[in-house]
Amino acid sequence: MSAFRAKKLDLGCFVNTHIIRDHTKRKVFEAHEPERQALRYIVRNTTLPARMRAEAQLQLTQMHCYTRPTQIRNRCIQGGKGRGVFRDFKLSRFVFRMEALAGNLPGVKKASW
Repeated sequence: MSAFRAKKLDLGCFVNTHIIRDHTKRKVFEAHEPERQALRYIVRNTTLPARMRAEAQLQLTQMHCYTRPTQIRNRCIQGGKGRGVFRDFKLSRFVFRMEALAGNLPGVKKASW
């Protein structure tokens, strides 16, 4: 596991262990994505021999779990929360509300009807 630790954190936000782990997962996924895509193409190609496809499937299952895209979680860039995060702004609900009320988000205003 220590082989996947990020050597330099280029984060400009609040840092805790969850954010460090998520950052590491993103870096590892980025590094191994072409290899995963190639193996998945081999596995899905029905014109190839079954033995080759089985070997590719075995290699795919033996890859580290951090290489999977499902391991990456959206997190708030200011608070680091993993739940209630707006994708467009990369902010949690509470931080989004505080920033919007302060007028720091262009084009966002409080709705009233």
